[in-house]
Amino acid sequence: MVPRDEQADLFGGSPKEASRKHAPLADRLRPQHFHEFEGQEDIFGEGKPLRHAIERDQIPSLILWGPPGSGKTTLAGLIARNTKAAFVPFSAVLSGVPELRRVLKEAQQRQRLSGQRTILFVDEIHRFNKAQQDAFLPYVERGEVTLIGATTQNPSFEVIAPLLSRCMVMVLQALDDTAMGRILDRALQDPVRGLGTQKLRLTPEARMALVRYGNGDARAMLTMLEFIAAQLPPTPREPVTITHEQVDAALLKKSLRYDRDGEEHYNIVSAYIKSLRDSDADAALYWLARMLEGGEDPRFIARRMVIFASEDIGNADPQALLLAAAVAQAVEFVGLPEAQINLAQGTTYLATAPKDNASYVGLLEARRDVREHGHLPVPLHLRNAVTTLMRELGYGQDYRYAHDDPEGAKAQAHFPDALHGRRYYRPIANDSLSLGRRETDIRSDGSRNRIS
Repeated sequence: MVPRDEQADLFGGSPKEASRKHAPLADRLRPQHFHEFEGQEDIFGEGKPLRHAIERDQIPSLILWGPPGSGKTTLAGLIARNTKAAFVPFSAVLSGVPELRRVLKEAQQRQRLSGQRTILFVDEIHRFNKAQQDAFLPYVERGEVTLIGATTQNPSFEVIAPLLSRCMVMVLQALDDTAMGRILDRALQDPVRGLGTQKLRLTPEARMALVRYGNGDARAMLTMLEFIAAQLPPTPREPVTITHEQVDAALLKKSLRYDRDGEEHYNIVSAYIKSLRDSDADAALYWLARMLEGGEDPRFIARRMVIFASEDIGNADPQALLLAAAVAQAVEFVGLPEAQINLAQGTTYLATAPKDNASYVGLLEARRDVREHGHLPVPLHLRNAVTTLMRELGYGQDYRYAHDDPEGAKAQAHFPDALHGRRYYRPIANDSLSLGRRETDIRSDGSRNRIS
């Protein structure tokens, strides 16, 4: 069990604060009171229900979902200081299920012996697989543990449904520039936990560069500020001004929030596909650039382009599939950085091509009929009669060979009887559509071929 004074120290708020001068700046500067907490005013602002519940020590089980540096661990620290419950921090990265079961058993015993509640803060809760998360359920269900889970991943995908139903999900947003600026100013001015003794100043351009580098992640911004400050004299006689040039020298590359396996990955590729579908080439290029700058695998982008060419363009422009396949081949052959040129060409072609999803919609409707009607028998005249017995049973009888029929055997039945007259393929009727490209202002409404 972690003693209570050490529990608080894990969040930077114990009386030992002065002895933690070697801790990273971002850790030293964690808020100890709500008035120091920046951002998330719509959830934790003064007078908000959850803020009120925390201050009255009546919090429910929570899942805190937000990007790095948005305040999940900081909020857990504030809860630790406002509760009479035993507050137990637990890292899913550093500890496993055996340690978790021990902590849960101790919480059960604590409630039975003394009546004291236990608040269990599990950082990176998504690191536990769905089978392991089952361990929480009985303890949360009986109220022996109040669970606070923190995650950067979408809990809809990463947290089991029974646990989600027993927790409130709080969505924390990336900090805006105003909140980031206030955190930066406090770091420069605080002489105890911050860098106040170094008498540092920032030019407006340098301040904005650091805020933009953080990109909503206060931890990243403070880490970079501390790195820059470490290169300067520790106790100057006069204030030292940090310039934009000094910041640029330290910022080798702006940090972009893009997780190739997480929520932001799916959000951005969704925006890319929808921009292509809506024929907005400019927006599609922007989202392509976001993926490339974030380190996305170019083969993933190329695969999505190949899918899009058939799903959303189809026979309105059959060349689109050929070009998308060529882009995919070029990506394999050329590689980055040059392959970004191929990706850009493919993006603008697909965005400005005519759109028709009739082939895909038709397939979905046909598959629904297959599931609904099961394995309907093939009409006898469509079956091959490869044996005498088959011919005697009527296989192939009355089949009309299309090349011998002036009408191309169009009137011949090709469906099982139960589906006679079905129509799945309904291409958009538009005289301005051609097999080649069309002007970008010619667009289908798609209402008849919407995929539900």
